[in-house]
Amino acid sequence: MPTTKTKSRTTRARRSKPAPQPAIDYKSLPGPDDITRRVLPNGIVVLVRENHTSPSVVIDGAVKAGALLVPRDKAGLANFTAGALMRGTENRAFGEIYEAIESVGASLSIHGGNHGTGFGGKSLAEDLGLLLELLADALRRPTFPAEHVEKLRGEILTGLNIRAHDTGSMASLTFAELTYPDHPYAVSTSGYIETVSALKRDDLVAFHRKHFGPRGMLIIIVGAFKTEEAIALVEKYFGDWQNPDQPDLPDAPAAPGPASIVEKRVTIPGKTQSDLILGVPGPRRADPDFLDARLGNGVLGVFGMMGRIGDAVREKGGMAYYAFSSVDGGHGPGPWRVVAGVNPKNVERAVELIRKEIRRFVTQKITPAELADNQSQLIGRLPLQLETNEGVAGMIASLEEFNLGLDYLRRYPGLIRAITRESVLAAARKYLDPDKFTLAIAGPE
Repeated sequence: MPTTKTKSRTTRARRSKPAPQPAIDYKSLPGPDDITRRVLPNGIVVLVRENHTSPSVVIDGAVKAGALLVPRDKAGLANFTAGALMRGTENRAFGEIYEAIESVGASLSIHGGNHGTGFGGKSLAEDLGLLLELLADALRRPTFPAEHVEKLRGEILTGLNIRAHDTGSMASLTFAELTYPDHPYAVSTSGYIETVSALKRDDLVAFHRKHFGPRGMLIIIVGAFKTEEAIALVEKYFGDWQNPDQPDLPDAPAAPGPASIVEKRVTIPGKTQSDLILGVPGPRRADPDFLDARLGNGVLGVFGMMGRIGDAVREKGGMAYYAFSSVDGGHGPGPWRVVAGVNPKNVERAVELIRKEIRRFVTQKITPAELADNQSQLIGRLPLQLETNEGVAGMIASLEEFNLGLDYLRRYPGLIRAITRESVLAAARKYLDPDKFTLAIAGPE
């Protein structure tokens, strides 16, 4: 997006200040008194929360079968397997699966990731049984029809070919390889043209047979149903699932940051924009300084018009079409990074400005106003994230996955208010260094 004019910048800047927050009773947010947690005998964890404001229901969750279990020479296998689960089962052909979903106006999807195979769906509450039946069929009894495996392979390869010509995608891929040498996070979950081309149907069958099972599986249900009836449906369709050979999903190993500046450029002829990513391994979600890093990241590259970095690089410097920072905070040491899209002739200057802002960020405390603004923003947007069943289900999944506790959402405002300028500076200094980072750039020569 081109740089905005001065008038619109001024207008947006005025709007970037947090609006006064209405009085919110945070004790009314989802908590241990209205979230039911049940562990089935086979290890499946079920979390349910009733919401009768609309006649719909949402499911969310994951099976512990992810890319961390896949060797480098079979990169993309977990993702390929996840994509094939709904292409045919013992009880329904591909067309019958989607006819059943569409006939009741429902949705159901399954996707692969590093730490598991996730799923999500939505339907009318009266169709929850059908949704769980279809999900159970896909996760437990896929048939991997050869014709559909090849169709899916073609779709994945098309995506990988598109990725190879996209500056943002190639910058992201290269950044992961630089930032996580000899680490699972260096490997693309989608795989590579050569690995996906070489995978056999038998590889998908074997991966599913070995790694899909109930141990560690998480199912969240939110919507207009009675709790015990929902749990009974999960027991009906998943309660007898067993896989004695299912291995544990390994934890993501630590990822030491770079000892210097490590840079790599990828040339994609014919492009008019360069995308760059600069960063380091950051905190895990469960780390005690994650919230300090998250609030600090808001100051650095999110709040208002993409924080200090957006202001310095895009607004004042006119160097970038976009510029922001993010801190992932997942199961492992996800990246803390700055992302920018720039005119190729401005790459060096943009990097210089980003480093300048990082240097200021790790040497000076954020201002009292920056602390207060970002605390208000983080606290104020929490209820907005919980306005839908999807938002509630996703949040409950995070509570379970990261062992935050069912009372976390009610404690959250206090945790944010406890963040100080000093704790933000400590987190910044722990992870960021303007002279030690990886830098991936993709663009024309």
